[in-house]
Amino acid sequence: MKRFTCLSITLVLLVVLCLSLLVAAWLINQIPPQAVVVFGPPTRGLSAYQRYFLAARLLSQQEQLMTGYDPHGSPRPFEVQLGESTYDITNRLQSEGLIGDADLLRDFLIYSGLDKTIQAGQYTLNPRNSPVEIAHTLQDATPSEVTFRILPGWRLDEVAAALPTSGLSFSPWDFTKLATNPPDSLSVSQELPPGASLEGFLYPDSYRLPRAITALDFVKIVLDDFQSKVTPDLMAGFQNQGLSLFQAVTLASIVQREAIVEEEMPMIASVFTNRMRAGMRLDSDPTVQYALGLDTEEGSWWKSPLSLDDLQVISPYNTYQITGLPPGPIANPSLSALRAVAFPAETPYYYFRAACDGSGRHSFAETFEQHQSNSCP
Repeated sequence: MKRFTCLSITLVLLVVLCLSLLVAAWLINQIPPQAVVVFGPPTRGLSAYQRYFLAARLLSQQEQLMTGYDPHGSPRPFEVQLGESTYDITNRLQSEGLIGDADLLRDFLIYSGLDKTIQAGQYTLNPRNSPVEIAHTLQDATPSEVTFRILPGWRLDEVAAALPTSGLSFSPWDFTKLATNPPDSLSVSQELPPGASLEGFLYPDSYRLPRAITALDFVKIVLDDFQSKVTPDLMAGFQNQGLSLFQAVTLASIVQREAIVEEEMPMIASVFTNRMRAGMRLDSDPTVQYALGLDTEEGSWWKSPLSLDDLQVISPYNTYQITGLPPGPIANPSLSALRAVAFPAETPYYYFRAACDGSGRHSFAETFEQHQSNSCP
């Protein structure tokens, strides 16, 4: 009887052991599928041992992998060097306080195969993001924002031409359609006469913009920048010259295109101011260039030099034929050009022409005879 009892106990223990082994095997077999649910499938090329070990490791540290290291952190720059190892990258992430455990992140990178696809480049990382999110961010060095620059003296067409290579998502057509037919809701709309475009009001500056920004939001940002530059003292200066904001921007655009040396802008503005007060034509080459449009042979929006035939082009923008200002701006002026129009130098000059020394400066004259004598030999 005693032998039978011992045998029974042994059998029971064997059954329990077998059941335990079966349960353990079942649990072990559940680890990889559970890891797939949480972290995605493992990369190809891992051994069976690696798949099980890494899956178990990741699941045991799931909370740490899915939670940001510093909930009060802020974005900071992080650069991955060309050829830098995953070991060095993860160690730097930990030492810079972006993650809490470099070894754990390396295990996730190896499990997912993302260790082989980290891109060199500049990133903006935030310790509020989880290590898993940071790992995925390191797969694309393409920034979410781009810098777009409008140069002083660019016309609307040149802004549109710069868009295809800018990285911004909206098309030149979307921008041009909006800029040539601006809605009444824009900040400068009340300053525009009927039918006017945004030419002249696209303030030259560098803009840091989301890649996915719309054409409308882009225009609003640029116009807000313009509005911030047109201070009350600048408006008072325009009024003292007898100019509306639209007229002032128009004249400033001409000054911008005429001036090579910025410090000459008040002098050039004074010549045009004197000519308008005397009822003389402005005789400005850039207005003819604007009327001519794209010079297809040179690939430039500002044909130079102009021929005598060019000066005869029939256009309301040709200031060799019309008296006073053209119908609107011919380019987007800088703050210096706007200030030159608001506060022109006080001079007796009615003429100017390029100096003969190649410096980009001009020779100014009070009379036409003096103007002729300033011509280059």
